[in-house]
Amino acid sequence: MAKKTIEDIQVKGKRVLVRVDFNVPMKDGKITNDKRIVAALPTIKKLIADGGRVILCSHLGKPKNGPEEKFSLAPVAVRLSELLGQEVVFANDDAVVGENAKAAVAAMKDGDVVLLQNTRFRKEETKNIEAFSKDLASLADCYVDDAFGSCHRAHCSTEGVTAFTSPNVAGYLIGKELSIMGKALENPDRPFVAVLGGAKIEDKLNVINNLLEKVDTLIIGGGMAFTFLKAKGYEIGKSLLDETKIDYCKDMMAKAEEKGVKLLLPVDTVCVSDFPNPIDDPAIATVVTDADKIPADMEGCDIGPKTAALFAEAVKAAKTVVWNGPMGVFENPVLAKGTLAVAQAMADSEAVTIIGGGDSAAAVEQMGLADKMTHISTGGGASLEYLEGKVLPGVACLDEV
Repeated sequence: MAKKTIEDIQVKGKRVLVRVDFNVPMKDGKITNDKRIVAALPTIKKLIADGGRVILCSHLGKPKNGPEEKFSLAPVAVRLSELLGQEVVFANDDAVVGENAKAAVAAMKDGDVVLLQNTRFRKEETKNIEAFSKDLASLADCYVDDAFGSCHRAHCSTEGVTAFTSPNVAGYLIGKELSIMGKALENPDRPFVAVLGGAKIEDKLNVINNLLEKVDTLIIGGGMAFTFLKAKGYEIGKSLLDETKIDYCKDMMAKAEEKGVKLLLPVDTVCVSDFPNPIDDPAIATVVTDADKIPADMEGCDIGPKTAALFAEAVKAAKTVVWNGPMGVFENPVLAKGTLAVAQAMADSEAVTIIGGGDSAAAVEQMGLADKMTHISTGGGASLEYLEGKVLPGVACLDEV
């Protein structure tokens, strides 16, 4: 899926509409984490340096009834101005493409930056209705998508607008996602190991099926592992179980055997009598049991030390590792050891290491190992769909090389 990027186009004097991911956490009108804004800076700075007239658009939160002040991008414009060291004009129109936006764009000179209001202030956005796509396109000569976390959604600002703009290319963030994750899935350096965790097996059904076509070893931990253990006939006590997926797990284990893929499941488990409340309670009492002997009145909440060593050994022997989903209740320091063991093994390995967004990204950040990874995906849902082998509409609409 080779797509053109901002390196392939000339933008001097052109109005460039850039879809960014400025869906930042806010509290009382203040940004509490600006990492997504910082992540967009390389693309924005490149377009400024090349003389483009940069028009930024993004969603923020989920406004339900049209415009809501608490979802305004005004604070983002202020922070972005500080980070860029130049004024970012905020076009504050409830209609997103209104008189303020049109006037601000008309006044732009090469290298100027305008930020539009929250795209979800228009209800047409999430329904991908043509009228709003045309409005956005009317401001621009070309389009750049740099919001990987939103490109699994066919919205006006991620897909619809490209029917009315040309060229349509990827920014640096999406370009990196496609090159690193794309290579891992299509032409990985082997051995290729995938690590899947998290609570719900239903979230990863298609991911497991797709990865079994590609990997040499598939590691399954987290809450989802217990349905596999149940499918093997094990006693899992009060651990998470999706009874409707037991046959699916049997099918996946059979498929792994048929494909010659090593499927690793927990061999021991850290169990608790009651789920921690609050979740980060460090006083939680634990017992380590074999994975096939979990007491009826206990719940598995992390992989045990034997499993951590087994998984770490497989990771360290790999040339490519993709990880999505923690091994246990990593928010609790007592139940985070399994997740830390996998993260540390990835950090210590010489493999290409890819963190598939979401809780895995939060875990490696929390553990101070983020800078040891080759790539941390910026998209949770988008990463999962990419691992499933799905076509992402916000990527498919971009120009081919």
